[in-house]
Amino acid sequence: MSLKNVFVGCLCACAWMSAFAGASASSSGDAVSALTLASNDVRPLSRASVAPLEFDHGVYGLPALGGSMNEQIVRIPVDAAGTVTLEATIYKPDGKGPFPLVVFNHGKIEGDPRAQPRSRPLSFAREFVRRGYVVVAPNREGFAESGGTYRQEGCDVARNGISQADDVKATIAYMTGRGYVDSSRIVVAGTSHGGLTTIAYGTDASQGVRGLINFSGGLRQDACGGWQENLTHAFEQYGETVRVPSLWIYGDNDSVWSANLAKRMYAGYVAHGAPAQMVDFGDYKNDAHRLVVDRDGVRIWWPSVETFLERIGMPTRVQYQVQDEGIPHDTGYAAIDSVSAVPYLDAAGRAAYRQFLDQYPTRAFAVSASGAWSWAEGGDNPMSVALANCSKENGNSPCRLYAVDNHVVWNDKSSEAQQTAASGHDDRVSESALASRD
Repeated sequence: MSLKNVFVGCLCACAWMSAFAGASASSSGDAVSALTLASNDVRPLSRASVAPLEFDHGVYGLPALGGSMNEQIVRIPVDAAGTVTLEATIYKPDGKGPFPLVVFNHGKIEGDPRAQPRSRPLSFAREFVRRGYVVVAPNREGFAESGGTYRQEGCDVARNGISQADDVKATIAYMTGRGYVDSSRIVVAGTSHGGLTTIAYGTDASQGVRGLINFSGGLRQDACGGWQENLTHAFEQYGETVRVPSLWIYGDNDSVWSANLAKRMYAGYVAHGAPAQMVDFGDYKNDAHRLVVDRDGVRIWWPSVETFLERIGMPTRVQYQVQDEGIPHDTGYAAIDSVSAVPYLDAAGRAAYRQFLDQYPTRAFAVSASGAWSWAEGGDNPMSVALANCSKENGNSPCRLYAVDNHVVWNDKSSEAQQTAASGHDDRVSESALASRD
């Protein structure tokens, strides 16, 4: 068996995976006026009071929107001549708008940024599109299929963030030229290296940008001496000029930043009066850095984001039903922990199923009559990942789901069509594009 870890996160030695995966080779407020947080409204680091989020994806009487959320890939010009363009993904409601806009800035996976997949923040985008927003996720220069080259800027973290922010400016200029975008209602968000980029963008934000959301933002450069001090100084430098309100969301068991470093970054940022609020949501699964790439993470971050959006005059009322993939029912075929009941597996496959049982929900395990198998945990849709990876290892032959979350969904008579419907869309790309390691 070969384990396939999908990493997410920041820059220089960072993060974690949006989805663990294993596979076998054989085998409403709609207020118009923006609310600016006063300098004396800066709040200290405090632990979030996280209540379970009651998902209302099935609210009746609202317009239905396909699960793809009208996903579209576009090329955004960086320069006037259009010689350099960014690969970007847009999600939007049906209709002409104008809709408020959210820009989502990705992190950086360890290694060559060109090897990084296209950014597809499905769990993040879904919550905003449901509320009538357009979401755009640009790959910055040098990442994925975007043109240009990645601008490292040596060990100068502050300069790195400002360079990355140029692509945010280009993205907003492009999107506000679309007739369906409301240029007076914009939020910029990002995770890890994208969180640093988001705050850096705030130093010269466009009119109409009402707020910034920083998920575990920063830039880790282990090869640079004193990288923690460099990072803290960068945020302090940004805080001297940023006056757009921001929300900072960090966890305690982050594999990239210690809780103490997160406090230092925030303290440096607000020292000069930058309006901000920091939320500590505590521990999340095995790594707080993966929060925004997981569908399970939505119930943790959305309550704080919703409150922030209301304060800056952005809409929060659910306006659309976004069609979701159906989770197969428990068939009663076997108990979830009955390893011997799983069909087709050899000894290695049964060992893998035991490993699957140790994973966090949300999770899925897929098998094939040929003996191939795969499991996935976390991300936006582990069912789709497990099925796709199992099929890939099986020469693209069909695979079927055996278990989802804590239930066995296998049925000897279940059809492949049913399994395909359960898989929804292929999220192999989306579950690796939000945060980084380098």
